[in-house]
Amino acid sequence: MSKLHLVFGGRVSDPRTLDFDDLDSIEIVGVFPDYASAEKAWRAAAQRTVDDAEMKFVVVHLHRLLQPDLLAPGA
Repeated sequence: MSKLHLVFGGRVSDPRTLDFDDLDSIEIVGVFPDYASAEKAWRAAAQRTVDDAEMKFVVVHLHRLLQPDLLAPGA
């Protein structure tokens, strides 16, 4: 399985958290086949909104959600 990564972001109530204000306005940047391309997309999205402290973009490791047993010790 590919190591898929999701990049998304939106307005947060507190920049120190992942508490997104309006889930209907979440921006999906995309799904990427590896961390390097996801990080590149994340940096571009974050740079575009660098002057807005309430905007936050994140990278989610979808492969870890789809196959959590791979995270088990000894796997």
